[in-house]
Amino acid sequence: QVQLVESGGGLVQAGGSLRLSCVASGSIFSINVMGWYRQAPGKQRELVATITSRGGANYADSVKGRFTISRDNAKNTVYLHMDSLKPEDTAVYYCTAAYWLGPPDYWGQGTQVTVSS
Repeated sequence: QVQLVESGGGLVQAGGSLRLSCVASGSIFSINVMGWYRQAPGKQRELVATITSRGGANYADSVKGRFTISRDNAKNTVYLHMDSLKPEDTAVYYCTAAYWLGPPDYWGQGTQVTVSS
């Protein structure tokens, strides 16, 4: 009922910046929490950031101060601005949507972010 499409991934040098976008469609009126997860090869998937319908944001300690999540309800889009990128940020980044607190109910297809040293 909800579809998520990410874009903006790519290759960037350490210290650089990148912006990921996620366009949501379908019955998004029921979605209260949007977020970004990431998964590096051989590692478990981890939460990067979440944002509520009211705009409250939470971040993983590893990205706090470097990443910013934002939400444009008029455009049905959530963004992840990534600054001061590090090689350890290399991962597939997934956009997620949830009806409320808990695990995501919907996942995007993922977009690759590669940070070179």
